[in-house]
Amino acid sequence: MIIGASGLGKAVLDIFTQNDVVVYGFLDDKKERHGETIGGISVLGSPDEATYFDLLGQKCDVFVASDDTKLKKGLIQKLRRERKVMPVNAIHPNAGIASTAIIHHGNLIAAQVNIGANAEVGNHCLLHTACTIEYGASIGDFSQIGAGTIIGAEAKIGKEVFVGSGAVVVGNVEIEDGASIGAGSVVIGKVEKGKTVFGNPATEIKR
Repeated sequence: MIIGASGLGKAVLDIFTQNDVVVYGFLDDKKERHGETIGGISVLGSPDEATYFDLLGQKCDVFVASDDTKLKKGLIQKLRRERKVMPVNAIHPNAGIASTAIIHHGNLIAAQVNIGANAEVGNHCLLHTACTIEYGASIGDFSQIGAGTIIGAEAKIGKEVFVGSGAVVVGNVEIEDGASIGAGSVVIGKVEKGKTVFGNPATEIKR
C-alpha cells in the first residue's frame, strides 16, 4: 500500500511495478482523490480510515510517499506505534548500490542513483534521479537529495537536510541537521544546523 497519491506516489508505483511488486492501492488524505485510478491502481481512501489502516503491517507492507517531513514523521510514528511496522524501501532496478553500502528503512532510491562502497543511507530519505552518494558518505534520516546531486566521499549529511538538484557537496564536508542547500550550489565547508546556503561556493542566506 502506498500512502500518498501525488507525483511522488506515482514515482513509487513505477518503481514497485518495475520490481514486480504488487501494489494493492493508494491511501491519501485528500478526499477529491478518492476513487481515482493511477496506473490501474485505485486511491482507496484515507490513511485515517481503520478499514485500510488496519491492513498495514498485517496484510501488506507500506510506503509513505511524501516530501512533507512533518507529515511523514507523524504518519511513520503512528505506523510504528499502532501497527508495529516500518515502511519498506522503494529502490529502482536501475540504481547502483555497492554491496557494502548500508540502506535503512522507508527510502526512495530513484533511477540511476549511485551509492558507493561503505556509504550509509538512514531512514525515510528521498534520493532523486541520478544523484551520487560517494564511498563512505552518510545521509541522515528524513533527508532529501535532489536529482543529479553529488555527495562527495566521506561527507556527512545530517537529519532532515534538503539538498537541491545539481548541488555538489565536496568530500569530508559536514552538513548539520535541518540545513538546506540550494540547487546547483557547491558546498566546500561545514554548514551549521538549520542554516540555508546557496551559490558557488555556497554561502549562508540570511532569513
